[in-house]
Amino acid sequence: MYVTIPELAEYLSMHEAKVKSLVLQGKIRAIHDGEQFLVNKTQFTTHLEQVEKYRLMIQEYLNTPIPEDIDVKDED
Repeated sequence: MYVTIPELAEYLSMHEAKVKSLVLQGKIRAIHDGEQFLVNKTQFTTHLEQVEKYRLMIQEYLNTPIPEDIDVKDED
């Protein structure tokens, strides 16, 4: 499914000018139909799902307590 730049900006909660700038820089792949740029919305849905999964994985890692090392000796 293809969306226009204003629709994508709303979906990503970004300013329309920023999204258009990213399209023109080539950081967001888009096609131009002669009147407007069209962007594949599925690529953002997939990307956002992967980012959320990675964020949860990092959060789980950070919440894991550090185990007590039994070989550490306090020799002052």
